[in-house]
Amino acid sequence: MSTETWRATETTETVRTTGRTTGTSRGKFFIRTFGCQMNEHDSERLAQIFSEKGMEQTACIDQADLVIVNTCCVRENADNKLYGYLGRLKFIRETNPNLVILVGGCLAQKDSQLIAAKAPFVDAVFGTHNLHRAYDLFELAQSNPAKPVVEIWDAQDEWWAPSPKSKSPWSAWVTIQVGCNNSCTFCIVPFVRGAEVSKPLDTIVDEVSSLASEGVVEVTLLGQNVNSYGRDITKRKPLFDQLLKAVGSINGIQRIRFTSPHPKDISHSTIRAMADTPSVCEHLHLPLQSGSNRILAAMHRGYTRERYIERLSDARQAISDLAVTTDIIVGFPTETEKDFEETLEVVAEAEYDGAYSFIFSPRPATKAAEMDGDFVPPEVCLSRYERLQVVLSHSSYKKHHERVGRLEEVLVEGRSQRNPNLFTGRTRQNKLVHFGGDDLVTAGSTLLVRITDATSHYLLGEQEK
Repeated sequence: MSTETWRATETTETVRTTGRTTGTSRGKFFIRTFGCQMNEHDSERLAQIFSEKGMEQTACIDQADLVIVNTCCVRENADNKLYGYLGRLKFIRETNPNLVILVGGCLAQKDSQLIAAKAPFVDAVFGTHNLHRAYDLFELAQSNPAKPVVEIWDAQDEWWAPSPKSKSPWSAWVTIQVGCNNSCTFCIVPFVRGAEVSKPLDTIVDEVSSLASEGVVEVTLLGQNVNSYGRDITKRKPLFDQLLKAVGSINGIQRIRFTSPHPKDISHSTIRAMADTPSVCEHLHLPLQSGSNRILAAMHRGYTRERYIERLSDARQAISDLAVTTDIIVGFPTETEKDFEETLEVVAEAEYDGAYSFIFSPRPATKAAEMDGDFVPPEVCLSRYERLQVVLSHSSYKKHHERVGRLEEVLVEGRSQRNPNLFTGRTRQNKLVHFGGDDLVTAGSTLLVRITDATSHYLLGEQEK
């Protein structure tokens, strides 16, 4: 998530628009998204809903008649960012009293009444289960003097409307599952997203086929725990391996990615499907969270460090040139120095290509939040976090430098934002590449790039002539 700057004397804000606009404009809307890929995908659905009603999406908040804030609540700073952002919107509202403000998403699902109390100038609040009602609530809020309008559903009906063509004309997210049945003690997702519900396999295949016919070559399958996809359908075993094979058979789809899997549910059949399906990319995001068995048990993760390392080894043996990334939490309640050192041991052994690491943040409605007497002191958390970064940076630097001199297949995303003389793209291993190329290079094309240098975060190269 990009860092925003704000001064009281200016209100201009520009972000990347999502989805496509259609029809005759009946006003302009602006969407601000906090959180993960699921939230970004939800914002694309919102953009599609309002575009189909004849509104036009704008990248500049000063031009908007409607602002939609799609919220996250995974970590505490997400709450703080939302309320800070709403304070900025209040300032804009004072200069544009006709501006309509909607707040939706995960934090709205959890704290709808608190948002209404702390930001009474908001016109409507909706949650994760009734996203499709956003335009109706927009109209209701405009005609209802009692503000805000609050509508939160405890569960959702069939939600599998076709995914909007999203990230770009050639790349799309496809939701295969919502909700989560796990009981990780640090995670609030099951509370705000509900129980797992899988989209029917044939519906997903039809959806991806339609996207392919429109020119999409890369899809990312989204779910809270994709490895358990279909278990609610069969009432027995997951269907994720079958889904990978089915999507991999669709003409025109060159790359398949997925997020997020859970280590306890990754099976030999899924690993084999990844290895046997050419369009499935050689990248596995496998969240570790901790390398201590004691902490993993306290987290209710459902696996041990030994099982995790075994599954990681199985995947690397089956899938040639596999890149592996992970998530790690530092300072979970009761974490000792020994527990943390065990995490460092696993991280060093795993040699990750990259990682998302976080200092533990207690979330309301989670069991870990009740362990306040066992919280690790902030200064200890920060010290451990910094030590972890040293190990992670060492392994990612090593992994990236191993690719220098190699010829990589890169899907072009466009010109580099920092250096317009370079292009930007991603390898099948999801590694960012900045490279020099000729004027014939086009976004959405796939070409070969010779890697000439590397850092811990990206690769540098030249187009192979």
